[in-house]
Amino acid sequence: MLRKILVVIISPKVGWQIIDDSSNSTQRVLSSVFFPLLAILALSCFVPMIYDSTTNTISSSLMNAIVSFSKFMITYFLCSYLLSGFYPQFNRSHVALAKLNNYIIYNLAFLIILSILMNILNAEFSPLYFLFLYMPYMAYRGTDFLCLKSGKKFKFVLISSLMMLALPFIIGWILDSLINR
Repeated sequence: MLRKILVVIISPKVGWQIIDDSSNSTQRVLSSVFFPLLAILALSCFVPMIYDSTTNTISSSLMNAIVSFSKFMITYFLCSYLLSGFYPQFNRSHVALAKLNNYIIYNLAFLIILSILMNILNAEFSPLYFLFLYMPYMAYRGTDFLCLKSGKKFKFVLISSLMMLALPFIIGWILDSLINR
């Protein structure tokens, strides 16, 4: 599964074709891609303690790990719910809904990998932030995987990309403000 993520990142068109040919269930993709990446993300939240142990304590790193894990988990469920509501054609069959969920998982996996790298590199301003702009291109290439009509592709990519990019930041900000009152 890691190979599929890397292929989608390096060559989205080929990667989405490989994913389409493999036709894995959403549960399999969640258990072999999404959850392990979330676990690695949570663990990577403790790496900044190596660089600066005065501001990054165990408790602050643990809270950061919980927020990081939760924001992507909540984003997955919100995106799945909202996109299947905005586009009812995905609710017509289990295959279409599974493809939508896998589409969301693989795009979020890219964002999780970027978050892991940012935690490990520990930079206030990282050029990795610019790589977030690559996700809409990956999402656009995934529209063929979802069998969307060409007239609906742009609107779908715009809505799905905005949700997948904005929701983790918004949810993270909300959870941070609730935890660090």
